[in-house]
Amino acid sequence: MLHIGTSGFSYEDWVGPFYPEGLPKRAYLRFYAQHFSACELNFTYYRMPNARTLEAMATKTPDHFLFTLKANQEMTHEREDTETVFAQFVAALDPLIQAEKLGCILVQFPWGFKNTPQNRDYLKLCRERLGELPAAVEFRNREWITDEVFELLRKLDLGFCCVDQPRLRGLIPPIAVTTSRVAYVRFHGRNAAKWWRHEQAWERYNYTYSEEELKEWVPKIRKLDSEAQDTYIFANNHYQAQAVDTAKQLRMLLGGN
Repeated sequence: MLHIGTSGFSYEDWVGPFYPEGLPKRAYLRFYAQHFSACELNFTYYRMPNARTLEAMATKTPDHFLFTLKANQEMTHEREDTETVFAQFVAALDPLIQAEKLGCILVQFPWGFKNTPQNRDYLKLCRERLGELPAAVEFRNREWITDEVFELLRKLDLGFCCVDQPRLRGLIPPIAVTTSRVAYVRFHGRNAAKWWRHEQAWERYNYTYSEEELKEWVPKIRKLDSEAQDTYIFANNHYQAQAVDTAKQLRMLLGGN
């Protein structure tokens, strides 16, 4: 089943392009859920989520709405004393699990996380500490694109996060691979000029997709969806609500929710 939305929703620069002027920030999620059936939560990367916050978010969304959550940076970038961190993160998810609104966890590693024996072992540790929770891994370094890695992900029941991003050396190419019950695709935009050289983080994701560019992914996504139980598709070109238009275009092209 296809689940289409955006990476994050609480952006002040979406007021005007998406959110009505004067809409209170506390009402953003309810408004968002009128347009999309899923959302990728990025704030969980920057600060550890708590059950109370996630329970409140669940109550603001309709039945069958799903959240995916980005793993906290201590789990993916710092990788120290992870037992406590993983336990705290997993415990916070209980309200979403009880409400049947947990889609999966996105475990996004930095470019410096390379394909080494130590890091492959860390993937095994991630699965162990996430238990049976559905999860997908986003690599940033092209070293991970090997058949052996895909087989490891299948063995661990970890999804491979497919990405659309600038075609730059060393980055993950636009391939579509299914390695678990979860398929996952993120659209980062193709702003090659600002990918490595930017003053503000949003500059990297300042990109408007053409319909022709998105059509390239239609057969790939349909293939993923035929092989996975759930397929999550999120637009991360969030500057000035460009992600909203991207997600809506994808939904139209795919006939998804």
